[in-house]
Amino acid sequence: MDYSLAALKLMCRQLKNAKGTPSQTSFTLGGILFQRAWLQGILVSASHEGQFYLDDGTGVIELSLSGEFRNRDWQLGMYVMVVGGYFVRDGEIPMIKVHKIVDLSAYPDRESMWYLEVIEAYRMFYQPLGEEY
Repeated sequence: MDYSLAALKLMCRQLKNAKGTPSQTSFTLGGILFQRAWLQGILVSASHEGQFYLDDGTGVIELSLSGEFRNRDWQLGMYVMVVGGYFVRDGEIPMIKVHKIVDLSAYPDRESMWYLEVIEAYRMFYQPLGEEY
C-alpha cells in the first residue's frame, strides 16, 4: 500500500467510476491516483469473520476488519468513518480493508456535514471537466 497517495473522500456511488490502472494496485478517479478510500456511513450488516457492510445512502460496500479493530464492539446502526484500501472483486461487492475506523454516532450532524465535504472535494478535485455531479 502506497501511503503517499491520498485517501479520497468518496461516496460508494462514486467508486463505481474509478478506473483500474495497469499496476492493478491503484485506481484513478478524475485523474487522481488512489489506493485508499475514506467513507462514512451506517453499519448495516455483520458476520462473525469480522466483515461488516457499510451503507452511505448511495450504495453498500463490504468492510474487512482485522487486528485491533476486529476485537472492538461494533454495533449495527453505528455511524462510522472508515479509511482503508479499496479492492474490486469480480462478481462480488467492492471491499475496503480497514486501516482506520471511528464511531461517529455521538455526533448526529456528522452525516449531513459529510455529504457537503464529499460534494466539495468532488467538485474541486475529482470531477472531469464538463461533467455534472
